Amino acid sequence: MAPTRLFLALLPLVAFAQNWPSFRGPGAAGVAPSASPPVTWNASTGQSIAWKTPIPGLAHSSPIVWGKRVFLTTAISSQGNNTFKRGLYGDGDASTDLGPQQWKLLCLDLDSGKLLWQSTAYTGIPLEKRHIKSTYANATPTTDGRLVVALFGSQGLYAFDLNGKLLWQRNLGRINAGAYDLPEYEWGTASSPILHGDAVIVQCDQQKGSFIAAFDRRTGDPLWRTTRQELPSWGTPTVYDGPPRAELVTNSSNFIRAYDPATGRELWRLGGSSKITAPTPVFSDGIVIVASGRRPEAPIFAIRPGGDGDITGTPNVLWNKTQRGPYMPTPLILDGLVYTLGNAGIFDCYRLQTGVEVYRQRIPHQGSGFSSSPVAAAGRIYLSSEDGDVFVVQAGASFKLLATNSMNEPLMATPAIVADTLLLRSQHHLWAVRAPR
Repeated sequence: MAPTRLFLALLPLVAFAQNWPSFRGPGAAGVAPSASPPVTWNASTGQSIAWKTPIPGLAHSSPIVWGKRVFLTTAISSQGNNTFKRGLYGDGDASTDLGPQQWKLLCLDLDSGKLLWQSTAYTGIPLEKRHIKSTYANATPTTDGRLVVALFGSQGLYAFDLNGKLLWQRNLGRINAGAYDLPEYEWGTASSPILHGDAVIVQCDQQKGSFIAAFDRRTGDPLWRTTRQELPSWGTPTVYDGPPRAELVTNSSNFIRAYDPATGRELWRLGGSSKITAPTPVFSDGIVIVASGRRPEAPIFAIRPGGDGDITGTPNVLWNKTQRGPYMPTPLILDGLVYTLGNAGIFDCYRLQTGVEVYRQRIPHQGSGFSSSPVAAAGRIYLSSEDGDVFVVQAGASFKLLATNSMNEPLMATPAIVADTLLLRSQHHLWAVRAPR
């Protein structure tokens, strides 16, 4: 094999070993097996804070990392320093932040936090509204070390090289994602793009005209597009790479579905989900976990891939639970255990193979709850609250709270972990938490 081809073939292995290339890292697993970030730090005194960089605009998207480069998106409003309303509440109102915005992709140096470049993808009046708890840049970008892809909802899909040069863009149309029972409400989009092989895949569920589509990563040319009879959803699709085959799994309200990632052909579907779905599917040891938190269903499903057609009530569903699913945070699977974090701070642990409950604990947060998803490294689980506290919990069958670290700013974005560094995006800053080297 030629050296260049060998390098490209090894890219996925490099991604798992050294990088955090997408929402929740490789496979959306949220686990950095060889990393070891600190357990305790102090944002006020700077203890174990390697750097803190101001980030303009407003966004709930997570940072991603390739090598020594950190990428993240933002939307900068012409109305000034706009905010969101955090907390546990049921209001469905849209924000009044309707003026022109600049949607940007930023690149920072991992070691120093220095801004290396910024590229503007789109400037103009938003083509969609956002929820008062949301932002115009919720989707996390993705990279394979050759390009960075950012999805800005109705503003389009954009691919850049690693120096910030725009390679291609695609108009996906206006995506109207909001309350399923009140079509006039608009909450904005959040599903992140993913890369699989030479395809960029996006899930665009909305009031009418939902679809999932793939584009050539090099040119942006359409590869396939599959219509979905679905309600609006906000989860990111995940590719389970087998055995027995690769399956593109999507979380959605009418059916949880799997597709052939090469063609977009539906493989199987599972009923019984809730009317609002936001968590991303995750997998380990040949089992896919899909959850959502809207009651009365609020389900957790453990699914054996390889099914065909409607698998509702079949042996492909290993176990399921009702009224236990998380509303926003994506579940975490680690060493045969499934962890789920509810918005109100209930932290559950189950056996992956059987669904047997191991424990149920309440995280002692200040009150605004959790939107960020759990991530893990070195046998520790990091839980970021909307109030700005990061709770560090010992992984395993016994609950143990190791530390509580306050960042003094709201935390909505899911962290990234690489090597000895924990990257935290707060409302106004990106932080690198790292013990002195």
